[in-house]
Amino acid sequence: MKKQKFIKLFLLAILIIPIISACSSETAPYNSKEKLGPQVNYTITGIDAGAGEMSTTQTAIKKYHLGVSNKWQLQPSSTSAMTSTLDKAYKNKQAIVITGWQPHWMFKKYKLKFLKDPKNVYGKAEHISTIVRKGLKKDSPGAYKILDQFHWTPSQMSDVMLEVNAGKSPKTAAKQWIKKNKKTVDRWTKGVNKATGKKSIKLTYVAWDSEIASTNVIAQVLRDKGYNVTIQSMEMQPVWASVATKAADATVSAWLPKTSAKFYADYKNQVEDLGANLEGAKVGLAVPTYMTKINSYNDLKNK
Repeated sequence: MKKQKFIKLFLLAILIIPIISACSSETAPYNSKEKLGPQVNYTITGIDAGAGEMSTTQTAIKKYHLGVSNKWQLQPSSTSAMTSTLDKAYKNKQAIVITGWQPHWMFKKYKLKFLKDPKNVYGKAEHISTIVRKGLKKDSPGAYKILDQFHWTPSQMSDVMLEVNAGKSPKTAAKQWIKKNKKTVDRWTKGVNKATGKKSIKLTYVAWDSEIASTNVIAQVLRDKGYNVTIQSMEMQPVWASVATKAADATVSAWLPKTSAKFYADYKNQVEDLGANLEGAKVGLAVPTYMTKINSYNDLKNK
Protein backbone atom coordinates (compact mmCIF):
# COMPACT_ATOMS: atom_id res chain seq x y z
CA MET A 1 0.00 0.00 0.00
CA LYS A 2 2.80 2.39 0.92
CA LYS A 3 4.54 1.67 -2.36
CA GLN A 4 1.34 2.33 -4.33
CA LYS A 5 0.74 5.56 -2.42
CA PHE A 6 4.33 6.66 -3.11
CA ILE A 7 3.89 5.96 -6.82
CA LYS A 8 0.65 7.99 -6.92
CA LEU A 9 2.30 10.93 -5.17
CA PHE A 10 5.30 10.71 -7.50
CA LEU A 11 3.08 10.73 -10.58
CA LEU A 12 1.05 13.62 -9.20
CA ALA A 13 4.26 15.59 -8.62
CA ILE A 14 5.33 14.98 -12.21
CA LEU A 15 2.04 16.45 -13.40
CA ILE A 16 1.98 19.42 -11.04
CA ILE A 17 5.59 20.63 -11.26
CA PRO A 18 5.43 21.53 -15.01
CA ILE A 19 2.17 23.39 -14.41
CA ILE A 20 3.69 25.39 -11.56
CA SER A 21 6.78 26.04 -13.67
CA ALA A 22 4.68 27.20 -16.63
CA CYS A 23 2.59 29.50 -14.46
CA SER A 24 5.75 30.92 -12.95
CA SER A 25 7.27 31.63 -16.37
CA GLU A 26 4.05 33.18 -17.59
CA THR A 27 3.96 35.70 -14.75
CA ALA A 28 7.70 36.35 -14.55
CA PRO A 29 8.62 39.95 -15.35
CA TYR A 30 10.93 40.87 -18.21
CA ASN A 31 14.53 39.98 -17.45
CA SER A 32 17.08 41.96 -19.45
CA LYS A 33 19.78 39.43 -18.56
CA GLU A 34 17.92 36.56 -20.21
CA LYS A 35 17.17 35.93 -23.88
CA LEU A 36 13.98 37.63 -25.03
CA GLY A 37 12.76 34.85 -27.34
CA PRO A 38 11.96 32.29 -24.64
CA GLN A 39 10.29 34.97 -22.52
CA VAL A 40 7.67 35.57 -25.26
CA ASN A 41 7.80 32.13 -26.88
CA TYR A 42 9.39 33.81 -29.92
CA THR A 43 5.98 35.33 -30.65
CA ILE A 44 5.03 38.73 -32.01
CA THR A 45 1.47 39.49 -30.95
CA GLY A 46 -0.42 40.80 -33.97
CA ILE A 47 -3.89 41.90 -34.99
CA ASP A 48 -6.26 40.92 -37.81
CA ALA A 49 -4.57 38.70 -40.39
CA GLY A 50 -5.79 40.91 -43.26
CA ALA A 51 -4.32 44.13 -41.87
CA GLY A 52 -1.60 45.73 -43.98
CA GLU A 53 0.86 45.91 -41.10
CA MET A 54 0.59 42.14 -40.61
CA SER A 55 1.79 41.59 -44.17
CA THR A 56 4.60 44.10 -43.63
CA THR A 57 5.59 42.35 -40.40
CA GLN A 58 5.88 39.04 -42.25
CA THR A 59 8.21 40.83 -44.67
CA ALA A 60 10.20 42.21 -41.70
CA ILE A 61 10.57 38.70 -40.25
CA LYS A 62 12.09 37.57 -43.55
CA LYS A 63 14.32 40.63 -44.13
CA TYR A 64 15.70 40.59 -40.59
CA HIS A 65 16.07 36.79 -40.71
CA LEU A 66 13.97 36.34 -37.58
CA GLY A 67 12.24 33.18 -38.75
CA VAL A 68 13.59 29.63 -39.15
CA SER A 69 16.78 29.47 -37.02
CA ASN A 70 15.68 32.45 -34.93
CA LYS A 71 12.22 30.88 -34.44
CA TRP A 72 10.20 34.12 -34.45
CA GLN A 73 6.59 33.95 -35.62
CA LEU A 74 3.71 36.37 -35.99
CA GLN A 75 0.52 35.48 -34.12
CA PRO A 76 -2.69 36.92 -35.69
CA SER A 77 -5.49 37.88 -33.31
CA SER A 78 -7.57 41.05 -33.21
CA THR A 79 -6.99 44.59 -32.03
CA SER A 80 -8.93 43.99 -28.81
CA ALA A 81 -7.13 40.70 -28.14
CA MET A 82 -3.75 42.30 -28.75
CA THR A 83 -4.41 45.26 -26.46
CA SER A 84 -5.81 42.92 -23.79
CA THR A 85 -2.63 40.83 -23.95
CA LEU A 86 -0.55 44.01 -23.80
CA ASP A 87 -2.48 45.25 -20.77
CA LYS A 88 -1.84 42.01 -18.83
CA ALA A 89 1.84 41.96 -19.76
CA TYR A 90 2.32 45.65 -18.92
CA LYS A 91 0.72 45.34 -15.49
CA ASN A 92 3.10 42.48 -14.67
CA LYS A 93 6.08 44.11 -16.42
CA GLN A 94 6.36 41.04 -18.64
CA ALA A 95 8.11 40.91 -21.99
CA ILE A 96 5.90 41.41 -25.05
CA VAL A 97 6.40 42.39 -28.70
CA ILE A 98 3.37 43.74 -30.58
CA THR A 99 2.43 45.11 -33.96
CA GLY A 100 1.77 48.73 -33.07
CA TRP A 101 0.55 51.85 -34.76
CA GLN A 102 0.17 55.46 -33.78
CA PRO A 103 -2.10 57.29 -33.21
CA HIS A 104 -3.63 54.82 -30.79
CA TRP A 105 -4.78 55.15 -27.21
CA MET A 106 -2.30 52.48 -26.05
CA PHE A 107 0.56 54.95 -26.60
CA LYS A 108 -1.11 57.35 -24.18
CA LYS A 109 -2.10 54.72 -21.64
CA TYR A 110 1.20 52.80 -21.63
CA LYS A 111 4.85 53.79 -22.05
CA LEU A 112 5.74 52.11 -25.32
CA LYS A 113 8.47 52.53 -27.92
CA PHE A 114 8.73 51.54 -31.56
CA LEU A 115 11.71 49.37 -32.44
CA LYS A 116 14.21 50.95 -34.82
CA ASP A 117 13.86 49.69 -38.37
CA PRO A 118 17.31 50.03 -40.05
CA LYS A 119 16.11 48.31 -43.23
CA ASN A 120 13.12 50.68 -43.42
CA VAL A 121 10.70 47.79 -44.00
CA TYR A 122 7.75 49.73 -42.58
CA GLY A 123 8.66 52.93 -44.37
CA LYS A 124 8.79 56.38 -42.87
CA ALA A 125 5.93 58.18 -41.17
CA GLU A 126 2.54 57.55 -42.76
CA HIS A 127 -0.51 59.72 -43.17
CA ILE A 128 -4.20 58.88 -43.16
CA SER A 129 -6.06 60.07 -46.23
CA THR A 130 -9.68 60.85 -46.98
CA ILE A 131 -10.85 58.96 -50.05
CA VAL A 132 -14.19 59.84 -51.71
CA ARG A 133 -16.17 58.45 -54.60
CA LYS A 134 -16.01 60.15 -57.94
CA GLY A 135 -18.92 62.55 -58.42
CA LEU A 136 -19.37 63.36 -54.73
CA LYS A 137 -18.32 66.98 -55.20
CA LYS A 138 -21.12 67.50 -57.72
CA ASP A 139 -23.76 65.48 -55.83
CA SER A 140 -23.04 66.76 -52.30
CA PRO A 141 -20.72 69.78 -52.44
CA GLY A 142 -21.19 70.61 -48.75
CA ALA A 143 -20.30 67.12 -47.54
CA TYR A 144 -17.39 67.05 -50.00
CA LYS A 145 -16.05 70.34 -48.61
CA ILE A 146 -16.28 69.17 -44.99
CA LEU A 147 -14.45 65.94 -45.86
CA ASP A 148 -11.85 67.92 -47.79
CA GLN A 149 -11.28 70.32 -44.86
CA PHE A 150 -11.19 67.55 -42.23
CA HIS A 151 -7.73 67.49 -40.63
CA TRP A 152 -6.65 66.80 -37.07
CA THR A 153 -3.66 65.65 -35.01
CA PRO A 154 -2.66 62.25 -33.60
CA SER A 155 -3.14 63.66 -30.09
CA GLN A 156 -6.70 64.78 -30.88
CA MET A 157 -7.57 61.39 -32.33
CA SER A 158 -6.07 59.63 -29.31
CA ASP A 159 -8.27 61.70 -26.98
CA VAL A 160 -11.36 60.21 -28.60
CA MET A 161 -9.91 56.70 -28.53
CA LEU A 162 -9.13 56.96 -24.82
CA GLU A 163 -12.73 57.90 -24.04
CA VAL A 164 -14.01 54.92 -26.04
CA ASN A 165 -11.51 52.64 -24.32
CA ALA A 166 -12.77 53.95 -20.97
CA GLY A 167 -16.25 52.69 -21.80
CA LYS A 168 -18.05 55.46 -23.68
CA SER A 169 -19.79 54.66 -26.93
CA PRO A 170 -17.95 55.96 -30.02
CA LYS A 171 -20.89 58.22 -30.82
CA THR A 172 -20.94 59.75 -27.34
CA ALA A 173 -17.15 60.20 -27.32
CA ALA A 174 -17.38 61.91 -30.72
CA LYS A 175 -20.10 64.30 -29.58
CA GLN A 176 -18.15 65.24 -26.46
CA TRP A 177 -14.95 65.82 -28.42
CA ILE A 178 -16.79 68.01 -30.95
CA LYS A 179 -18.27 70.08 -28.12
CA LYS A 180 -14.83 70.63 -26.56
CA ASN A 181 -13.10 71.42 -29.86
CA LYS A 182 -15.44 73.93 -31.51
CA LYS A 183 -12.65 75.97 -33.15
CA THR A 184 -11.23 72.91 -34.89
CA VAL A 185 -14.64 71.78 -36.08
CA ASP A 186 -15.44 75.30 -37.30
CA ARG A 187 -12.42 75.06 -39.60
CA TRP A 188 -13.74 71.81 -41.04
CA THR A 189 -17.17 73.28 -41.72
CA LYS A 190 -16.07 76.75 -42.84
CA GLY A 191 -18.07 77.93 -45.86
CA VAL A 192 -20.59 75.09 -45.64
CA ASN A 193 -24.29 75.83 -45.22
CA LYS A 194 -26.60 73.43 -43.45
CA ALA A 195 -27.91 70.76 -45.81
CA THR A 196 -31.56 70.90 -46.82
CA GLY A 197 -33.71 67.98 -47.83
CA LYS A 198 -32.83 64.34 -47.27
CA LYS A 199 -29.17 64.19 -48.23
CA SER A 200 -27.54 60.92 -47.29
CA ILE A 201 -23.87 60.14 -46.86
CA LYS A 202 -22.40 56.68 -46.26
CA LEU A 203 -18.95 56.23 -44.74
CA THR A 204 -17.08 52.93 -44.57
CA TYR A 205 -14.10 52.21 -42.34
CA VAL A 206 -11.78 49.56 -40.98
CA ALA A 207 -12.77 48.69 -37.41
CA TRP A 208 -9.51 49.79 -35.82
CA ASP A 209 -9.73 51.98 -32.73
CA SER A 210 -8.22 54.89 -34.65
CA GLU A 211 -10.69 54.63 -37.51
CA ILE A 212 -13.65 54.10 -35.21
CA ALA A 213 -12.70 57.44 -33.66
CA SER A 214 -12.18 59.40 -36.87
CA THR A 215 -15.25 57.98 -38.63
CA ASN A 216 -17.58 58.67 -35.72
CA VAL A 217 -16.27 62.21 -35.30
CA ILE A 218 -16.61 63.22 -38.96
CA ALA A 219 -19.96 61.42 -39.20
CA GLN A 220 -21.29 63.48 -36.30
CA VAL A 221 -19.94 66.70 -37.82
CA LEU A 222 -21.81 65.89 -41.03
CA ARG A 223 -24.98 65.07 -39.07
CA ASP A 224 -24.74 68.39 -37.28
CA LYS A 225 -24.73 70.01 -40.71
CA GLY A 226 -27.98 68.29 -41.67
CA TYR A 227 -26.76 65.14 -43.43
CA ASN A 228 -28.26 61.71 -42.85
CA VAL A 229 -25.07 59.72 -42.22
CA THR A 230 -24.63 55.97 -41.97
CA ILE A 231 -21.35 54.26 -41.16
CA GLN A 232 -20.32 50.66 -41.79
CA SER A 233 -17.21 48.76 -40.76
CA MET A 234 -15.53 46.41 -43.23
CA GLU A 235 -12.20 44.77 -43.93
CA MET A 236 -9.69 47.01 -45.69
CA GLN A 237 -10.21 45.74 -49.23
CA PRO A 238 -14.04 46.07 -49.16
CA VAL A 239 -13.65 49.61 -47.78
CA TRP A 240 -11.73 50.65 -50.88
CA ALA A 241 -14.04 48.69 -53.17
CA SER A 242 -17.14 50.30 -51.62
CA VAL A 243 -15.90 53.80 -52.47
CA ALA A 244 -14.62 52.78 -55.90
CA THR A 245 -17.99 51.26 -56.85
CA LYS A 246 -19.95 54.15 -55.29
CA ALA A 247 -21.59 51.81 -52.78
CA ALA A 248 -20.19 54.26 -50.22
CA ASP A 249 -19.41 57.95 -50.45
CA ALA A 250 -16.15 58.13 -48.55
CA THR A 251 -13.70 56.70 -46.06
CA VAL A 252 -11.38 58.62 -43.76
CA SER A 253 -9.31 55.52 -42.90
CA ALA A 254 -6.82 55.16 -45.76
CA TRP A 255 -3.35 54.65 -44.25
CA LEU A 256 -0.74 55.60 -46.86
CA PRO A 257 1.68 55.21 -48.48
CA LYS A 258 2.57 51.78 -47.02
CA THR A 259 -0.32 50.14 -45.14
CA SER A 260 -2.92 50.55 -47.91
CA ALA A 261 -0.42 50.54 -50.77
CA LYS A 262 -1.92 47.53 -52.56
CA PHE A 263 -5.48 48.86 -52.43
CA TYR A 264 -4.41 52.35 -53.46
CA ALA A 265 -2.71 50.85 -56.50
CA ASP A 266 -5.81 48.78 -57.32
CA TYR A 267 -8.39 51.57 -56.94
CA LYS A 268 -6.62 54.93 -57.32
CA ASN A 269 -8.16 55.55 -60.76
CA GLN A 270 -11.67 54.86 -59.47
CA VAL A 271 -11.66 57.16 -56.43
CA GLU A 272 -10.62 60.69 -55.51
CA ASP A 273 -7.90 61.20 -52.91
CA LEU A 274 -8.53 64.38 -50.89
CA GLY A 275 -5.17 64.10 -49.18
CA ALA A 276 -4.18 63.66 -45.54
CA ASN A 277 -6.66 64.14 -42.73
CA LEU A 278 -3.93 63.19 -40.25
CA GLU A 279 -0.14 63.29 -40.54
CA GLY A 280 2.56 61.71 -38.43
CA ALA A 281 1.06 58.23 -38.27
CA LYS A 282 3.49 55.37 -37.65
CA VAL A 283 3.42 51.58 -37.93
CA GLY A 284 5.89 49.00 -36.66
CA LEU A 285 6.82 46.61 -33.88
CA ALA A 286 6.61 48.07 -30.39
CA VAL A 287 7.58 47.04 -26.87
CA PRO A 288 7.15 48.57 -23.39
CA THR A 289 9.93 51.01 -22.44
CA TYR A 290 10.90 48.83 -19.47
CA MET A 291 12.35 46.39 -22.03
CA THR A 292 15.54 48.46 -22.00
CA LYS A 293 17.75 46.06 -23.99
CA ILE A 294 15.32 45.75 -26.91
CA ASN A 295 15.49 48.81 -29.16
CA SER A 296 15.84 47.52 -32.72
CA TYR A 297 14.61 44.71 -34.94
CA ASN A 298 18.18 43.44 -34.87
CA ASP A 299 17.87 43.03 -31.09
CA LEU A 300 15.36 40.21 -31.66
CA LYS A 301 17.97 38.04 -33.38
CA ASN A 302 19.22 35.17 -31.24
CA LYS A 303 17.77 36.86 -28.18
